[in-house]
Amino acid sequence: MKKLTLILFIALFGSMTSFAQELKFGHVNMQEVIFLMDEMDSAQVVLEKFSSELQETFMSMQNEFQSKVSNYEQMSANWTPAVMEAKTQELESMQQRLQQFQASAQQDLQRKQQELITPIQTKAFEEVNALGKSQGFVYIFDISAGSLCFFDETKSVDVTEMLKKALNIPLDKKLQPQQPIQ
Repeated sequence: MKKLTLILFIALFGSMTSFAQELKFGHVNMQEVIFLMDEMDSAQVVLEKFSSELQETFMSMQNEFQSKVSNYEQMSANWTPAVMEAKTQELESMQQRLQQFQASAQQDLQRKQQELITPIQTKAFEEVNALGKSQGFVYIFDISAGSLCFFDETKSVDVTEMLKKALNIPLDKKLQPQQPIQ
């Protein structure tokens, strides 16, 4: 009986060990991959142009405001109290519009960024899912997310090159040091 129990234990333990050894884990830096995608280069160009246009509009508004402040400072000694009050209200109103425009522009820029980047991220994550299924991975961890406390690189496959290949990113394309990851 003891022999039979020992044989069953060894058989069960052996099958669990071989099952555990068949599990395939991978890891990838999704931020890096997404940032290297050609679509991201195009999105960056569009975002820079959009941001530049907003900044130009803001600067134009700010220059107009500064001009009126300068005029106010030079001419205020000659104005009647009624004119002075009207000019003060005009400046306050302009300053409020500047602040509103700045807040609105920031929101518009964030919306535009989300609008451009979401499809790129979706494409990358769909591809990593397809890669995971086709290559038989149980998990593929995103090491750029910062929530992975530990992984043993010797027991995990770096799927970055496979994902780059699937997304048609040249394998030798790397992040430039000056490029921020967003």
